[in-house]
Amino acid sequence: MAKMDILRLMAGFRKFRERHFETVAEDTYFGKLAGPQHPKTLIIGCSDSRVDPALITSAAPGEIFVVRNVANLVPPYEKGGGFHGVSAAIEFAVVNLQVENVIILGHRQCGGIRALMLNEGNVVPNGFVSQWVKIAEQAKVNVLKKHAGEDDEDLCRHGELESIRCSLTNLKTFPFVEDAIQKRGLTLMGIYFDLESGQLLECDSESDGFRNVEL
Repeated sequence: MAKMDILRLMAGFRKFRERHFETVAEDTYFGKLAGPQHPKTLIIGCSDSRVDPALITSAAPGEIFVVRNVANLVPPYEKGGGFHGVSAAIEFAVVNLQVENVIILGHRQCGGIRALMLNEGNVVPNGFVSQWVKIAEQAKVNVLKKHAGEDDEDLCRHGELESIRCSLTNLKTFPFVEDAIQKRGLTLMGIYFDLESGQLLECDSESDGFRNVEL
């Protein structure tokens, strides 16, 4: 079965190549994008296979710079660098690419947040996932304080929303992000995709809640 899946993906790549590369180069997406990239927006999304930022936004190649990780989390700024893939990608997008917007894209039915809130799922004790989702530990604390007694599904949904606020807070701890906000108006947004209903919610800093995105 796995081999059949790979063959299907390779057949898909063949169609992609025929569509975008086997014509006059300058008339294709990738012919036009052969030079440096100039995306305007960085999207920090989840690795979840159902939540593809490019698909959700109908973005063309070169339009968005995407970072995906378990539960779409942003760690707080740490001095000294080290092996910080998400932080490195944020730095590259903000400092090198000079993006104008950064979006944290959370979603319903997030397995990473469920592991954080309920300690459920096939998570290795003291493994990479369990350590990673601790980035949003404050979100869990806030949810349990505000929504104690609610059922598991509601707690997870609250956790998914609250973790977006947590990541927005962490984004502002990066000096180059704060500098870009002050000097060139970098915009930070928190967006929540409800894959059950197809709705988008936006984090509202004034009300400390989320509201429907009017499309």
